[in-house]
Amino acid sequence: MFIAQEKLQSNIAEYVIYMYQVEDMIRAYRFDIDKIRENIIRPQVKSEAFENEAVKWYEELITEMKSRGLEKKGHLHRLGEVITELIYLHNTLKDVVEDKKYLGLLEAANENVEAFQKKSDLGSLHMIEVCFQALYMKLLLKLQGKEVGAESEAAFDTMRIILAYLTKAYHQMKAGDMSMFQKEK
Repeated sequence: MFIAQEKLQSNIAEYVIYMYQVEDMIRAYRFDIDKIRENIIRPQVKSEAFENEAVKWYEELITEMKSRGLEKKGHLHRLGEVITELIYLHNTLKDVVEDKKYLGLLEAANENVEAFQKKSDLGSLHMIEVCFQALYMKLLLKLQGKEVGAESEAAFDTMRIILAYLTKAYHQMKAGDMSMFQKEK
């Protein structure tokens, strides 16, 4: 909970990937708040007040996931909103502002994104969603102790760079700095 709040403010891409992990962890514990409290919350939180706050946060996530039918797959509405904002920002930088640096990053990553999308059977997901799925899969591979080859690492890196650029622009935008929307002359 505390990590999610910090990431929401400081790095929106890390927030999304962290919350994907939280969703999967909730599913792994079969939505059982007692198991989550024992195995996740207590080892991390030393204060009873913070523990109660964390339990409440997880209970809210559990309720939302169950009410939206996310027991097996899918993502919380709040994550969908963030992804939508990032897609709008992506489209603005690409099509309206025609940000040359961003366009170069997209060009460098496009082949990797398409290859991952096909290999992972992600259908018609937007490029930004595919980048998130790829980096989350990379995280899961690392957590399982599986090695990521140099070629795959380079492909993931192109997607990470896109999300890093969008993250910076997103936080600038949220802070009221609209300089990224000015076309270069």
